[in-house]
Amino acid sequence: MIETIQILHTNDLHSHFTYWQQTARFIQTARAQANMLGHDTIVIDLGDHMDRSNFFTEATLGKGNVELLNNAGYHIATIGNNEGITLDHDDLVHLYDEAEFDVIVANLTSKNGKDPAWLKPSTIYTTKQGTKIGFVAATADFRVFYERLGWTTTEPRQAIIEEVQRIQHDVDIVMCLSHLGFREDELLAQECPELTVIFGAHTHHVFLHGEMHNDVLLTGGGKYGQYIGELTIGYDHNKKSVVSRHERLLDCSQLPQQPHDASFDTQLVELARQQHTEILFELPTYFNKEWYHHSQLSRFFAKALFEQVDGDCVMFHAGIFKYDLQAGAVTAYDLHKVLPHPINVCVVELTGAQLKEAYLQSFNDEWPRKEMKGLGFRGVVLGNMLHYGMYLNAQHELEVQGQVVEPQKVYKLITLDMYTFGFFFPSFKYAKKEYILPYFLRDIFRHYAQKIFV
Repeated sequence: MIETIQILHTNDLHSHFTYWQQTARFIQTARAQANMLGHDTIVIDLGDHMDRSNFFTEATLGKGNVELLNNAGYHIATIGNNEGITLDHDDLVHLYDEAEFDVIVANLTSKNGKDPAWLKPSTIYTTKQGTKIGFVAATADFRVFYERLGWTTTEPRQAIIEEVQRIQHDVDIVMCLSHLGFREDELLAQECPELTVIFGAHTHHVFLHGEMHNDVLLTGGGKYGQYIGELTIGYDHNKKSVVSRHERLLDCSQLPQQPHDASFDTQLVELARQQHTEILFELPTYFNKEWYHHSQLSRFFAKALFEQVDGDCVMFHAGIFKYDLQAGAVTAYDLHKVLPHPINVCVVELTGAQLKEAYLQSFNDEWPRKEMKGLGFRGVVLGNMLHYGMYLNAQHELEVQGQVVEPQKVYKLITLDMYTFGFFFPSFKYAKKEYILPYFLRDIFRHYAQKIFV
């Protein structure tokens, strides 16, 4: 007898809810139809469902996302870096308190020895016909961030392999929820051929019909809820093996619509705004944003950084300010609109020679108009790089706080964590650094504004 099992999978939604209502109805319909036929439809999410750049997620600290997953009928989820390192320890501990689905992560534990009740390395789903499917999962190893937030992470591929070895004799099929990226998935497929499928995420890759690697099926469903993946497998009970795997991505924009589906995202944000009307501070004057030079917002933010972070100089790009900030009462919603990014401040230690090299490199003429999504940036364009507490004098010497830098002396540069991953400034990746966690840019701004204006 060959049993048909359907698995629906989503990944990297990043709190983009434009197609969520259509997707949720599709899931509910698929589950109902499978139930009538005596089959199973298993629904999984691969992480980064939440993104605090959406005010609904910000206001609920991700619990609103969990409620949406509950209502849609998900069975299993893992976490991405947006769940893992954009919430402080206690908020992540309680994120899934009301979850009606299993949450699995094999490479994460709490440093205090008290793991949340929801956290487990794997789960076993038993179908109506008795087939046992083991699901394992791991998330990308942003170890420095997790450590600062009170968590311990281990090497994800090894954690998955060990968990597969632990459960494989108790199940008929083993599958993996991976928030590691497709290159890591390829390596995992090579190292762990016991896996039938690796459901992929994190790198936002699109595999319309999956890709085979070492006889392991790899999937990839893009980002922002554009696709939902549908995997249909055939399990032969006589042979005790999977005999077919058919994967396809469905374009969620083409799923049946109802009149108010497109405005669902806006409705969620408006609901959150109405529930969070507390005034943070009163701004005495209008603060403008400028993407290609200094502004009132940038100057004020630089002062906030110098006030709250120990460093010698400051550097950030002007595009972090998405909107102007109007005079008068400022709420959490108002400030979030201006600084929506899940970005942390970082202090990078550089020699004078390295600092000057970075300063000169920051004038790269390709950066200001670069439209970028990723590394936490949720703005429109990067804008010009702005510098405070440092400048190049007439002799082409870099000065920090009015003193010419010494080539071998170490200086502390206050900057953004997105520059430390090697994409913009390769030297930052290997430099000594301290991430200012769990605070986002808007938190730094708010703390200083409340000191000055309240």
